[in-house]
Amino acid sequence: MTPQAIARLIGIAILIFAAIIMAMSGTYVVKPGFRGVEVTMGRVSPAFKPEGFGLKAPLITEIRQISVRQQTAEDKAECYSSDLQQIAVDLKVLFRVPEGSVVKLFQDYYGDPFQSLVAPRVQEALKEVAALQSAEQIVKNREQVKTRSLEIARRKVGSLLVIEDIVIQNIALTKELEHAIEAKMVQEQEASKSKYFQQRVQIEADTAVIRAKGEAESIMIRGDALRKNPAFVDLQIVDKWDGIAPVVIGGGDQVMLTLADLERLKNQKSNANPAPVAPVPARR
Repeated sequence: MTPQAIARLIGIAILIFAAIIMAMSGTYVVKPGFRGVEVTMGRVSPAFKPEGFGLKAPLITEIRQISVRQQTAEDKAECYSSDLQQIAVDLKVLFRVPEGSVVKLFQDYYGDPFQSLVAPRVQEALKEVAALQSAEQIVKNREQVKTRSLEIARRKVGSLLVIEDIVIQNIALTKELEHAIEAKMVQEQEASKSKYFQQRVQIEADTAVIRAKGEAESIMIRGDALRKNPAFVDLQIVDKWDGIAPVVIGGGDQVMLTLADLERLKNQKSNANPAPVAPVPARR
């Protein structure tokens, strides 16, 4: 093979290789859940690239990919309460980058969006909320602290990022403060028990007084009725009479017997002695 033919083959191989390189560098693929930022020789395109396949200028253009999925990041904030107690808060922040903010975020903020933009605002919001409440209130009102901090953090971040939620995982206090809060809670529980017992005793005493007053008034009303209506006693006797007429047996000391009692005594005497029945002595 002549030198001219060898040189021609080398030139063709170089052209093929260059064409392959140009073809590979002239295309891009944006992954699902990401948006592309086009940078051509240091100049950023104002429009983002959607996910999928596309063409770009080879060698001089690159596509930077930024996630628009919801992300979760852990953080820790140290703040002081209104009573100057130090509190450490372990939290998680759920956030995402709107696709309309992809280009601006790439141009104006360097590095991880959470570290450069979200975390400082969330910590600042927590410190503002904690400074308005005592340590005990912060522990008791965790949900309110979280809600208020979320509102302030969203206002500080603006529309550049979307903070979906803040999850407070733990609120750590000093050992001395924890013991003081526990002792106070025990005292409050004991005071509540004592107050409940006092209220119950008072209610029982009031009930007894009301019952006694009712009984006294009832007795007074009945006595007054009897004084005004003497015939009421006779009416009560008639109501309780069983319909059996009483009889009187005896001399000076009279004994009230019913006819049924006389009949029973007569039968007993007849069974015991067939002789004539003797008079029945009066029962005293």
